[in-house]
Amino acid sequence: MQTTDHNQQQQHAPGASSQSAVGPEKLPGIRHIIAVGSGKGGVGKSTVSVNLALALQQLGACVGLVDADILGPSIPGMLGIPTDEPPAMTPDSKMIPAERHGLKVVSMGMLTGDDKPAVLRGPMVGKYLKMFVGGVQWGPLDYLILDLPPGTGDTQLTLAQSMPLSGVVIVTTPQAVSLKIARRGLRMFEKVQVPILGIIENMRGFTCPHCGESTDIFRHGGGEQMSREIGVPFLGALPLDADVVTCGDEGRPIVVDQPKSVSAKVYSTIAAALVEQLHAAVATLKPFVWKWDSNEGAPAWLEDAARPAGARNTPIGLLRRDPRTLSILWEDGHRDDFDVRDLRLSCHCALCIEEMSGRKLLDPKTVRADVSPRQIRSVGNYAIGFDWNDGHNSGIHTFNDLRALGERAAAESIENV
Repeated sequence: MQTTDHNQQQQHAPGASSQSAVGPEKLPGIRHIIAVGSGKGGVGKSTVSVNLALALQQLGACVGLVDADILGPSIPGMLGIPTDEPPAMTPDSKMIPAERHGLKVVSMGMLTGDDKPAVLRGPMVGKYLKMFVGGVQWGPLDYLILDLPPGTGDTQLTLAQSMPLSGVVIVTTPQAVSLKIARRGLRMFEKVQVPILGIIENMRGFTCPHCGESTDIFRHGGGEQMSREIGVPFLGALPLDADVVTCGDEGRPIVVDQPKSVSAKVYSTIAAALVEQLHAAVATLKPFVWKWDSNEGAPAWLEDAARPAGARNTPIGLLRRDPRTLSILWEDGHRDDFDVRDLRLSCHCALCIEEMSGRKLLDPKTVRADVSPRQIRSVGNYAIGFDWNDGHNSGIHTFNDLRALGERAAAESIENV
């Protein structure tokens, strides 16, 4: 295996292409998919999702909203969307989203009604989530906002593994317990290579409408401090506003009902900051299924996106350099050339590595010398999966692991000189 510094020696790959920082469509017709998450419930995440989506729309964008809290949907009530009739379907069995205030919306509440619980196991939750994104006739969208349930469970992992997220916005309140749990949620998204677009601090302070005195009920500035400590953007702080609650309960989001209010103006500022973050983000690879031998479906090689300050574990190009070599170009300009048999031997799945002890179960002698991929597929934003010609297909290689593998090989090469 070889490694090179792309900033010192550029090599143009066949069929190489460049992209703008805005990047390609994440799904057909959808430019950006943005998750809104939090580590815990009760921080106003759904209220933020609704009003942020409407604020983006007021900037001139076409916006869709998915209520991704399959087991606890709340978006229809906040937008005043009736739930007594199921959504219509197109002739090709795609769901037609509801529309309210120009916003296209899909929610489990539109399928179950107001008081009927959705009692589902994890795999079914993932199935509905995928249907709400890929099985809906959205039409052209600039932004698709996903209002996530709290926590770091099945829904979040399904999203990270199966959908090309542009990034996630983390919502927290200033209180210490909320900040601590929000930090965990943020780290989870970092671990699966989902960009953190920013932090929003909700319920920062309450201003009495009678005397004008401000009170920090949930403390003050914790979200801003967390953003500085972690090194992610701070998008803005929302006040604790009784009108936000009233408008949400009555299906009239404050951004459209009281556009001149303090809260509505803050949402507009946050939406503008979010757009700036998306435009500043590096171009990333589109999802792919790549047939190795024929090179059909090969991902792009975006060498124009390489920059010295780029992320070390974000790939901006994958290339079949020859039948035995997979090349990966990283955003920081570094390139690794992997022998495909080395990748097969480095598989970390439960069949190859004992999960608890880390003991290797795969005997290199049992892996044929001519082993090679049948196909390589993207896994969310954080890994690639292999279907090998020896029948093995249960493992994935995260980008963190691939970069570390390249560094180990480079160190061993130097030692052997």
